[in-house]
Amino acid sequence: MEQEKDNFWLYIGGVILLAVVVVFAMRGARDDLEAGVKNQQAQAESKAEVEKQIERQHSK
Repeated sequence: MEQEKDNFWLYIGGVILLAVVVVFAMRGARDDLEAGVKNQQAQAESKAEVEKQIERQHSK
């Protein structure tokens, strides 16, 4: 009976640890996705600006 009680708390600790690991993994993945989207937006803005400058040079 005493061994079962010890295992119970071991299982509870394992579940809590697993939950913490999953939460941090999901947060990291979300942050990476947000950074990727911001990077793509910045690249698109830079490309648009370069195209405007090229167009201005060709129209001179």
